[in-house]
Amino acid sequence: QVQLAESGGGLVQAGGSLRLSCAASGRTVSNYRMGWFRQAPGKEREFVAGISRSGGTSYYAVSVKGRFTISRDNAKNTVYLQMNSLKPEDAAVYYCAADPSPITSASISQWTYDYWGQGTQVTVSS
Repeated sequence: QVQLAESGGGLVQAGGSLRLSCAASGRTVSNYRMGWFRQAPGKEREFVAGISRSGGTSYYAVSVKGRFTISRDNAKNTVYLQMNSLKPEDAAVYYCAADPSPITSASISQWTYDYWGQGTQVTVSS
């Protein structure tokens, strides 16, 4: 099975940028569609962005579209989330997730991912 480790979180001012990384080990990440989710205190975990196994298809939550970009470097076994124009409401723990099944319209659901990282905290100051 694949193990996932997120990094790149931290404290940033509103309007700033961060790039999160998700490093995979144990299996090659090219076998998995990948997703980023986030969970703020007192809220449910929500979908942020997803990308197909090849990287040819990506999709975003409405709240981040145009500001966040998901990408993958299968040669480095790593998936990224570039976050620009950050807002205080983007603050959360961000999780990377993986699943070997093909991308579908259901891929925005956390329940369609079998493997999860431990998360990385993103804090946005206003």
